[in-house]
Amino acid sequence: MTRTPRLYVVPESVSLGKDDAEEEALEGEIVDLDEEDGKGPAGVLDVVYSVVDSPAARLLAEHGGYVVTGVVVVAGRAWERRTGGRYERMLRAAEAMGDHAAALDWEEKAAEWRRDRHQRRMDLIEIPGRVITAAPKAGLVTVGGLGAVGVLLAVARQDVTQVVTPFVAVAEVTEFTVVVVTLLWLPVALVAPLVVLLALWGIGLRHENRDEARWVGTAGDVDMDVQIDETTIARALEALRIPQITAYLKDGLPLQYITTARRDGRGTHAVLRLPAGVTADRIARRRADLASGLYRLAKEVWPSTGGEAGVLDLWVADKGALEEGAGPYPLLDEGLVDVFKGVPFGRTLRGDPTVAPLIGRNTIVGGIPGQGKSSAARVIMAGAALDPTAELRIWVPDSNYDFESFRPRCARYVMGAEDERIEEILVDLRELHAEVQDRGQLLVQCQEPEVTRTVADKVPGLHPLVCLLEEAHVALNHREHGDEISWLVVEIVKLGRKRGIHFIVSTQAPTSTSMPRDVTRNCSNGIAFAVGDHVANDALLGQGAYRGGHRATDLIPGTDKGTALVKGFSGERSEMVQAYFLSVAKDHDQVTPLVDRALTELRRRNRQVPGTDRARPAIEERDLLADLDEVLGAERVRLADVPALLRDLAPHWAPYRTLNGTALRERLEDEGVPTTNAGNVRRLDPGQLRKAIADRSTADLDEQ
Repeated sequence: MTRTPRLYVVPESVSLGKDDAEEEALEGEIVDLDEEDGKGPAGVLDVVYSVVDSPAARLLAEHGGYVVTGVVVVAGRAWERRTGGRYERMLRAAEAMGDHAAALDWEEKAAEWRRDRHQRRMDLIEIPGRVITAAPKAGLVTVGGLGAVGVLLAVARQDVTQVVTPFVAVAEVTEFTVVVVTLLWLPVALVAPLVVLLALWGIGLRHENRDEARWVGTAGDVDMDVQIDETTIARALEALRIPQITAYLKDGLPLQYITTARRDGRGTHAVLRLPAGVTADRIARRRADLASGLYRLAKEVWPSTGGEAGVLDLWVADKGALEEGAGPYPLLDEGLVDVFKGVPFGRTLRGDPTVAPLIGRNTIVGGIPGQGKSSAARVIMAGAALDPTAELRIWVPDSNYDFESFRPRCARYVMGAEDERIEEILVDLRELHAEVQDRGQLLVQCQEPEVTRTVADKVPGLHPLVCLLEEAHVALNHREHGDEISWLVVEIVKLGRKRGIHFIVSTQAPTSTSMPRDVTRNCSNGIAFAVGDHVANDALLGQGAYRGGHRATDLIPGTDKGTALVKGFSGERSEMVQAYFLSVAKDHDQVTPLVDRALTELRRRNRQVPGTDRARPAIEERDLLADLDEVLGAERVRLADVPALLRDLAPHWAPYRTLNGTALRERLEDEGVPTTNAGNVRRLDPGQLRKAIADRSTADLDEQ
């Protein structure tokens, strides 16, 4: 028999008695029942579906839940009155708050309540005896009273039969009462349970304080965008099943809110003190779990440590508010920049625009690959490009297209990982290091402590200079030139910031083995995308940042792409920022129009690209043997004294700066120059040196 398939919504809480695989496939989904499996619309399963999904059944379950809640609430209140639980609860709350005076007060009240309860119980025990003792006396008094009233009536009416009138009246009232009770008993017996149920329903409804019993609602019926308030936060914390929080809330103790939940930009902000034994860091590590309890995505919930380890600073975004990211770059269509005032960078999670300060600072940006590190550096360089007075220099010791659009705007641009490209970077850094010294002399002549906008506009050679070393770890760890490049970068970041030079170090490996500590220590701007450990975190955000609760490790790779924890951008120790994004894709190039606008402005001012009036210096080469021939006389010298002579001859030549006697002996042996060892002191004979030079010259002539 052919039957028409039907679709059913299966609530997740319903088990259909099928095997696990089928049940998992059905839960919470729309399924199409097989026409031929015997369990279609005509089967028992169809009835189960229809009943479970019927509005009447769901309505009954919902309001039945309110009644059950009312029973629980009333029973709890009764039990609390019976056991004095309120006093114990308030006593524990006072102890948890550290209010010893209040704790002693509640302890005294609890003791007084226990004494009163004992007295009441003793009184109840004595009541039967008192009743038995007093009953005969009460009966005699009642009969005597009624008799006295009857006598008075008889005297007043001069009728002896009036003596029994009070007794007859009491009998008639008793008879009337019995009749009324008999007539009303059945209606009262029928209505009373309904009244009780209605009262319990009302108590349960008020206690739940929600539009609908969510446990009987389908996903389509429940409004998942719940209001974030103190109650919602408490429930989300309770759902984490942390023992201290569970016990604290089970005792009915209120969470202490230092800042109650209130609107803050694109979301809600609250600061609360956690129960003893629970740190905010413990909550932050379970951000995704907390987000599920708040009906939010993980990237929409940001728990952090407040002023103390046990203070939770929580910001929750409005549902979907962070999907747009930072929004479009504000200078896409028009506008220029003054780098002395900073460049556009992004928006805080609360929605406030963020500016990256440049002059007088250095920047380090890093994170796990693919999280936005290069994009953030590109945004900063785009802002600098829109300042017509700024000179740009970009070095990329890798083969990628991230910064190729900036080439026309740069005075120095190198891209590639080959040894020749690394050597070009080295030459450019030597040039920059020399310029740092020249700028220092200019400031001395101008009697100025640092470069300002006024000084930059007035003194040639002190214009702002913004440099980027992308994938810095590649150049810094080059097998041949890495040591000198590292030394140059350290010197530049130490001395260049007051001289109008902003240096950006971008790396995916901000560790002590791949990045000199003096570089990370001298970068006052830190931009940390998702990182793998506390070492990388502190390298980007400063020593002790991780311990202080400023943790880019909490960022989730992929989920929080484009979001970074930054320092140095504002008065805050750190803040979470969504960086602007500028595409360089061929079919959606947003950087080239910005560069074209900058070049157009330079032409309008009749100026060339800053820095292009100087040719790149030639690659310097030095001959060790020729330099030794120049600095040595005719007498033998201690080998340990020779490196100092070489440094005096060529103070800017990096290989000589780290040269010592042992390293020099090894290099001389490679060149065929012997050394002597007299009295355990290595010495160099200039005669042997010059003989080796002559032999080398003869060999070169023979080759020619």
